[in-house]
Amino acid sequence: MKPKIILAAILLSGSTQVWAAPAPVSDIANSPSDIETRLAALENMIKSRNLLQVELQQQFQILQDEVNQLRGTTEEQGYKIEKMLQRQRELYQEIEERVSSAYSQPTSVSPEAVDSAASPISSNLSENDAYDRAVQMIMQDKRYEQAIPQFQAFLGQYPDSVYVPNAHYWLGQLLSMKSDDDTAKTHFAAVVEQFPNSNKRPDAMLKLATVHQKQNNIPEAKKILQSLIEQYPDSTAAKLAIDRIAKL
Repeated sequence: MKPKIILAAILLSGSTQVWAAPAPVSDIANSPSDIETRLAALENMIKSRNLLQVELQQQFQILQDEVNQLRGTTEEQGYKIEKMLQRQRELYQEIEERVSSAYSQPTSVSPEAVDSAASPISSNLSENDAYDRAVQMIMQDKRYEQAIPQFQAFLGQYPDSVYVPNAHYWLGQLLSMKSDDDTAKTHFAAVVEQFPNSNKRPDAMLKLATVHQKQNNIPEAKKILQSLIEQYPDSTAAKLAIDRIAKL
């Protein structure tokens, strides 16, 4: 082979290698498209996160509104309960005053009224209705003696009622009006001994001491009055007990 031909072949071969080198340029040309794809995915992710935050904020606001509504309902119910309790306290005070005034003013009752009051409580009356019926005989009808069998029937029909200590207390009051001091004493003692958390317990202690005083059991009366003062120092009954002890 001649030298010129060999040289031409070498040059041709080298040019082929030179033209093959720029191939990676095509890969670089594709990079902007890949970056745009990634940016688009990132934007979608951010949008999804923003939508989730908005949704969570809306749910939080709904929950907050519900909490505020429940708080308002609770406060309203608390106010109503307090009003009911206040009315109940006023009712008991009014009953106390009326029954106490009846000691010196006995009420005559017709036989028809006695028969009606002695009838058993109807089985379709609820616990509250049965108790209200007995209380109504004191409050509105002023049928004090006829209220006794009503309270007795209530105790027999609802022995686990929350009104049991109150029924015992009013039975003690009503029986004291009849000068049945021994039976009255058992009802007052039931409140004192069996219902330590009853709001009628201080009054029952005062009444129990009164019965003992009427029966000339002065030491026992003083003992009960002293316990009343120690256990319920801020009660009205305790203030009355202080005056009572001073006079014994």
